[in-house]
Amino acid sequence: MPEITMPKLSDTMTEGTLLRWRKQKGDKVEVGDILAEVETDKATMEMESFEEGTLADIFVPEGGKVVVGAPLALVLKEGEKAGERSTGPKSAPAAPAVEAPASRPSVSNGRPLTPRARAAALRSGNGGGAGGNVNAGVRVKASPLARKIADARGVRLAGLQGTGPGGRIIAFDVENAPAGASSVSAPAGGSSPVAAILPTPIAGMSETRVPLSGMRRVIAERLLASKTQIPHFYLSIEIDAAPMMAFRKEYIEASGGKITFNDIALSAVARAAMQKPKVNAAFAGDAIIQYGSVNLSVAIAVEDGLVTPVIRDAQKLSLKEISAAVKDLALRARDKKLKPEEYAGGTITVSNLGSYGIEQFCAIVNPPQAAILAVGAIVKKPVVNSRDEIEIGHRMSITLSGDHRVVDGAVAAEYMGALRKLLESPALLLL
Repeated sequence: MPEITMPKLSDTMTEGTLLRWRKQKGDKVEVGDILAEVETDKATMEMESFEEGTLADIFVPEGGKVVVGAPLALVLKEGEKAGERSTGPKSAPAAPAVEAPASRPSVSNGRPLTPRARAAALRSGNGGGAGGNVNAGVRVKASPLARKIADARGVRLAGLQGTGPGGRIIAFDVENAPAGASSVSAPAGGSSPVAAILPTPIAGMSETRVPLSGMRRVIAERLLASKTQIPHFYLSIEIDAAPMMAFRKEYIEASGGKITFNDIALSAVARAAMQKPKVNAAFAGDAIIQYGSVNLSVAIAVEDGLVTPVIRDAQKLSLKEISAAVKDLALRARDKKLKPEEYAGGTITVSNLGSYGIEQFCAIVNPPQAAILAVGAIVKKPVVNSRDEIEIGHRMSITLSGDHRVVDGAVAAEYMGALRKLLESPALLLL
């Protein structure tokens, strides 16, 4: 009597939204059949069946949000009968919460709590658990079940990071927190975590509360971790963009194919990273990992935020190939059709806001990578030429944000010098 559970479809996925059932109750199911469409924090994906039989029951309606590991449906083989369910909840339609009501099982580390564990948590009440009433008088947004499980296990709610609606602490958060502690990791170096500063209502002002999507929540968590745990430093250069402009025009006329300034910048970033490989690296705790190839993460704006799909072995690709890869990734990213493996394995990131008219900015390092390049718009400005004359020039600003645990200032400066040479002599990219 196999239950179909919510699979982990991306490395950062903790919950998914059941968008559409492709099979209905009573349908025959074969191994490999598409059962449903699930929206993760990064994409909309098809969920395959690894069982065969009849779809006897559907626990989650379309629009329901469910944590990883919680049951979605029941498949019965021929001759089997449905017994009493001992796992997971039916999700409320389109409910943003990932928790089950108190009368139903919760989850532990992505798996449903056993009836015995649930009963023990419920019996503990507000003060009879193994940890005692460690949360007496603590005013936090938490579900009654989360409080009971926290007291039973000695978990302090004050520092927990809630994943329920509006940041509410739910059973899932408590189950994944160490006993007597919180689920918020302290920044590297042993300092205490910084409490979140949340807004309070402003008298007389109307407001709209927009619940965090799965993608937005992951972005918030990763960027907070990056800025609090990675020692950032920044280097900026201003390049002469006139050679790029002339090169692009000649390339389009000669080849008939269209490339963008972003394509040229991406190619140059990858080539320079092979010339100066110390920036194409990651911090591994007790070592620094230097990569032998450049998997280029490209920041792409989508409706819910930002994604960084990867162009693999970018240093080996021609300008035409890089251009085609970026267009394909951007189109599928906006349609939420990218696969999990297309987000993984990046070694250095490029974020380009030039098309939005931004002249210069600093990006946040995309962990575990050690460097990200922020590319600005090409702008006209007065410049001093080689004859000490003021003339109108075209300039583009590029800023490197680096992880100082991995990349030193001099190393980053050498990399930026190599990048400048390629962008101011772009014909080198054809070699």
